[in-house]
Amino acid sequence: MSEHATAIVVMGVSGVGKTTVARALAERLGGVFVEADDLHSPQARASMAAGTPLSDADRLPWLRRVGRRIAQVQAAGDLPVVACSALRRRYREALAAHGGEVAFVHLSAGPELLGARLATRTGHFMPASLLGTQLATLEPLGADERGAVVPATGSVAEVTDAAEAAARSLLAPQR
Repeated sequence: MSEHATAIVVMGVSGVGKTTVARALAERLGGVFVEADDLHSPQARASMAAGTPLSDADRLPWLRRVGRRIAQVQAAGDLPVVACSALRRRYREALAAHGGEVAFVHLSAGPELLGARLATRTGHFMPASLLGTQLATLEPLGADERGAVVPATGSVAEVTDAAEAAARSLLAPQR
C-alpha cells in the first residue's frame, strides 16, 4: 500500500446513503464528487429497472469506466470522492486498478432499514426488489483492504460526520 489514500469510495448496497454521504464528503474534503450510477450503460440501467440484477460480466465495463473517472480526477490533482456500490472485493480491486490508492468507506445498515428507505425513494432506476441480491453479493472489506465500516443508522448529519472522520483517517499517511 502507498503512504496514503488518494481516492475515497463510499460503498454499500442500494438505499444506504452512498450518494448523500459522498456528495457531502466531497464538499467537506474539497474533493470532486463522482456518482458511479451515472456511468452505467443505458442497457444496464434498463436491466436493473426491470428487476434483473447485473452479472459480473455486465458490471466489468462499468467498473472500468468508474476506475478511469477516478484516475482522471486524480490526474487533475483532485481528490475523487465516489458513490459506488463496490459490493465485491474484485469490484473494489477493479476500481483501484487505474492508479492511486483507493480507500473505502462502507456504509452499513440492516435490511429492514434499507427496505424502508427504498420504499420511499423515488426517481431512481434501482428497484427495492434487488436489495436482497445486493445483500447476498456484498463481501465485507478484507483485513488487508484500506477502509472503514460506518453504521448508516443515524441521522444524515451523524452518518456524514462518522464517514468524514473515517475518510480523514484513511487519507492520512499510514505509519
